[in-house]
Amino acid sequence: MPFDHASRFASIKAVLFDLDGVLTPTVDIHVQAWSRLFTPYLAERRVEPGYSDDDYFAYIDGRPRVDGVRALLASRGITVPEGSPGDAPGDNTVWGLGLRKNDEFFATLESDGVVAYPGSVDFLDATIHSGRLVAVVSSSRNAVSVLAAAGLDDRFEVVVDGLVATEAGMPGKPAPDTFVYAAELLGLSPAECAVIEDAHSGVQAAREGDFGLVVGVDRGVGAEGLLESGADVVVSDLDELVTALDAPVAVT
Repeated sequence: MPFDHASRFASIKAVLFDLDGVLTPTVDIHVQAWSRLFTPYLAERRVEPGYSDDDYFAYIDGRPRVDGVRALLASRGITVPEGSPGDAPGDNTVWGLGLRKNDEFFATLESDGVVAYPGSVDFLDATIHSGRLVAVVSSSRNAVSVLAAAGLDDRFEVVVDGLVATEAGMPGKPAPDTFVYAAELLGLSPAECAVIEDAHSGVQAAREGDFGLVVGVDRGVGAEGLLESGADVVVSDLDELVTALDAPVAVT
C-alpha cells in the first residue's frame, strides 16, 4: 500500500528539521572541510587507507563534531588526547582537530555562502502556513550562523544545536535527546512531531525517540539505508510532501 502522506501528517503538530542536508546544502561544505582536515593529517602520518568522502558518511555525518573526530580516528586505530574547547585549532587533540575543521567550514561558508534547497523552503513555508510549529535540531555548533546565511533564521524560534546540547549536557545523535528536548520546548510530545532527516544517525535518533513520523531525505546516502535506519518514508526532495500539509491538523 502506498504511504499515505496526508493521513500521517494529520496528527502532526510540529515538524523538527535537521539542518545540513535537509534545509541547506551545507553538507557539501562540511565534506570539504573534513577532507581539508583529515586528508593531510592521515597522509602526514602515512596512515592507510587515506581519507575519502566515504569516511564522512560512515563516521562523521550527523554526529556532533568531536564525536566525528573520535570515530574517524578510531577507524584508523589512532589515539590522541581528548583536549578541551580551549585548545588551539589544529592541536593534535580531539578538540583541536575539531576546531580546525570548524575554521575550514567557516572559511568556505564566508567565501561561498549558502542557498537553501528550494523544495525544502517550500515545504517549510507550507508547514508554517498550515499552523504547525517548526524547530531546527542540528548536531552542528554553527546552526544559527548557517540559518542566517541562508536567510531562514526568521522562521525558527526554537533551534537546538550542538552548542545547546553541550550546555545542557545532552548526548548528540544518534541519541534522541536533542529531538525530545526540541519537542518539549514546543510544548509537545514526540508522538505529535515529525522529524525530517538525511543522515542515518538522525533517523535512528528519531526512531529511538518514538516520534510520530520520521521522514528521510535521500541526498545521496540511499533510500534503502534510511528506511533500514527507521524512516517511515524517504523522499528525494521535500517538495514531494507539500500537498500532504493541506489537510488541517487533527484535534485530539
